Amino acid sequence: MDSGRAIYRQSASRLTVVAHLFGILAFILMLVWLLHYRGGIEYHSDNPDRVFNAHPFFMFCGFIFLVGEAMMAYKTVLSRGIVKKSIHMILHLIALCLGIVGICAVFKYHDMIHAEDVYSLHSWIGLVTFCLFCLQWVLGFSAFMFPKASPGTRASMLPWHVSGGRALLYMAICAALTGLMEKSTFLNLKNHREARLINFTGLFVLLFGIFVDLSVALARYV
Repeated sequence: MDSGRAIYRQSASRLTVVAHLFGILAFILMLVWLLHYRGGIEYHSDNPDRVFNAHPFFMFCGFIFLVGEAMMAYKTVLSRGIVKKSIHMILHLIALCLGIVGICAVFKYHDMIHAEDVYSLHSWIGLVTFCLFCLQWVLGFSAFMFPKASPGTRASMLPWHVSGGRALLYMAICAALTGLMEKSTFLNLKNHREARLINFTGLFVLLFGIFVDLSVALARYV
């Protein structure tokens, strides 16, 4: 049993390294896209495009990268339970705050260009994901941190909490990919380099999510 756990722990650790690699690559490519091709990120700008750029940046940093980090921190890092729970909760709270800023940015952008809100599949998936994420955080905090449910209730909730977190990560990735496709179509890009950059960004976002999920899945056997 100890040998089997060591194998799972080693595999989960290696997958975590790969997940970090894809997450960092996606972060770098998104910055290159937003800063070099799209003019920069500025929430309080008079330029609506720069305001919009805050949306993909904060949504990726919060709902994908930090959420993935929170999942891996709890499942793959060797530490005391309360330490892992605290890091897990704080990272998710930061992700929630960044997500609020990102959503506010896109609503502000729509107001500036007088566009309709919540009209696309991307926005539907994104808002549902955000609402479920808030519910997941509140239930998780109340059940596992404070005031903390009974041991039996926590044991029954844990599989749903873990499965819900993994599902929400994929929902966030789905929202990100549909958002990148929507923006690419809206821009009607003539620059093939920018188009390929967007494609690679989306691919690395997806691979980050896959390897986060694989590392968490393997770590449950440790």
